[in-house]
Amino acid sequence: MKIGTVIYEPAIVDGFDISVYYSKRVDGALGKPAKNMYNDITCFVDAKSIREKPELVALSPNGPATRTNKVYTLPWDFVCPTNQEYQTKVLGFIKETAEENVEGIILNLYHFPEEDFCTCDRCSRQQRESELDWLEWRAQTVTDFIRRAKKLVKQPFGIEIWPDPVLAKERFGLDFDVLAKHVDFFHVPLSSHNYVTMYWVDTLTRDFKKLLKKPIFIELSAEVGREVETKALLRTIAYVSSHNVEAVLLLVHDAERAKEICRTAVNDNNYRGWLDKFGFENMNRIIERWEQIYGK
Repeated sequence: MKIGTVIYEPAIVDGFDISVYYSKRVDGALGKPAKNMYNDITCFVDAKSIREKPELVALSPNGPATRTNKVYTLPWDFVCPTNQEYQTKVLGFIKETAEENVEGIILNLYHFPEEDFCTCDRCSRQQRESELDWLEWRAQTVTDFIRRAKKLVKQPFGIEIWPDPVLAKERFGLDFDVLAKHVDFFHVPLSSHNYVTMYWVDTLTRDFKKLLKKPIFIELSAEVGREVETKALLRTIAYVSSHNVEAVLLLVHDAERAKEICRTAVNDNNYRGWLDKFGFENMNRIIERWEQIYGK
């Protein structure tokens, strides 16, 4: 199993196999493509563009796909996925990024905001003209965008998926089996403020390992505050590693936080004894490598 970082600065941290950089973010900020890293590109969430051009926003019978719409409690402001002008902008950024010396491309938030979206005039017309029902038209729309993006990328190409193994198609237009034909891997973020209680991570990892027909990267939030929460995170990584996923990625704000986690793991004798006792061989190999870099 590989270990990696998802990071908000273009930094590669020693001891990690995979480095992911957010080059286009949910607030609309664009960074330069980060060389020798996977570049994670947000597609149809862009608070800045929606402020400047409110007509971009996805619509529903209960209002727009914005954080201020309390019917849905959406975490971000969503652009309508069928807006051709904005699609062209995103595909252009994907193409420009893929032309650089990047390790790979990951797309996130390339789908519909929720099950009631989008009912703008354009989406309603396209759905009627397709002669598909609502569910299948939305799934086809999402898959078609991913197919077009994939053609622009020669490097490894993956997509983040909202971690709902049951209702992802109804809610977001994600048809896992069809999407698998157009990607090299799936990136599944299982975010939390802490993992002191972590059975749900184990359950969802098992579910997605069975459902998805391509390798899986599991992302865990590593911006936890206290030492007890860092130790709970390390145990959660070990449990996930037992499911033979392709990689575990740690979400950190900067390189120093990633190094802190490595040092904590290397110097915690109780944790290392626990790994030995329960046979977490994948995690043990990672700790041994970290020890060569971050050991006392």
